[in-house]
Amino acid sequence: MKNITVLNKRLKPKASIVYDTYWKFATERQNVFFKRFKNSQYPWSTDLILNEYKFTNTYRATDRVSQYLIKNVIYNGSQTPSEIFFRIILFKIFNKIETWEFLKHQLKEISWETYSFNKYNSILSELMNNKIAIYSAAYIMASGKSSFHETKKHQNHLKLVEMMMNSNLVNKLMKAKNMAIGYNILKEYPTIGEFLAYQYITDINYSTLTSYSEQEFTKAGPGAKDGITKCFSSLGEYNYEDVIKMMTDIQESEFERLGLYFNNLWGRPLQLIDIQNIFCEVDKYSRVAHSEILGKSDRTRIKQKFKFEKKEKIELFFPPKWNINHLII
Repeated sequence: MKNITVLNKRLKPKASIVYDTYWKFATERQNVFFKRFKNSQYPWSTDLILNEYKFTNTYRATDRVSQYLIKNVIYNGSQTPSEIFFRIILFKIFNKIETWEFLKHQLKEISWETYSFNKYNSILSELMNNKIAIYSAAYIMASGKSSFHETKKHQNHLKLVEMMMNSNLVNKLMKAKNMAIGYNILKEYPTIGEFLAYQYITDINYSTLTSYSEQEFTKAGPGAKDGITKCFSSLGEYNYEDVIKMMTDIQESEFERLGLYFNNLWGRPLQLIDIQNIFCEVDKYSRVAHSEILGKSDRTRIKQKFKFEKKEKIELFFPPKWNINHLII
């Protein structure tokens, strides 16, 4: 695997007991993903923590919402840049499949060309009036009221979408030479902090709008910082992003050191965004597996329990530029 970074800082991070758990968790969670993909009989693991609690997949792009975004939002509909970007940013602001599907059902087509604030506001308000959540609980969105002065949170976010579209943000991102530049452009917009800017630029890069290398830039979110703090008793001269880059570089040798067979994504190794996300999940996992080790937030329990439900076979689809769709069996 190509080395993406050379870190010459002398004082290296010092691993804790959770460090090896990181690689073991990544391996077993990936095994669960493939067993589920192949419709193997449940339970998919002998790991009692994985069976009891809910964890996201090892690869970010294989999770339910990311798969829906790629298949049903990005590559389904007009492929003109403005329409692709409009669909991506509208979907990601709410990040909830049910909200998107209700909008589509009511509008027939989700399109910037036919966009109307009043129409979209009316539909979203209908859901809210019926006590139906329109936002995902995956992360907290700032209300945007101080910037757009609308009464309802979703109204401010619709104004944010309008601002992005009217300022020709899509062209700015398409001209950006790398992901870091795109990230900084997004961060200039109201309500878009570091965490959201990194998530959004990653999602935009699933499309044909940009072709940034995912291996040149990362940003540690709050959960990842917790996980890193648990995996290392000291970071030495490294910052959180240095640690993520280091882990990406050494993944193959660490799996080999621990005698683990990591079944990667049809030849695609873990990218920076995946390594970052795994730290978030290991933070949660270690609340049970290593309850004596505390992270930055001192959270001690996992909120979401896993409930087995027999579902239809997973139909995976990845950005065509990854060149792995033909390998999926």
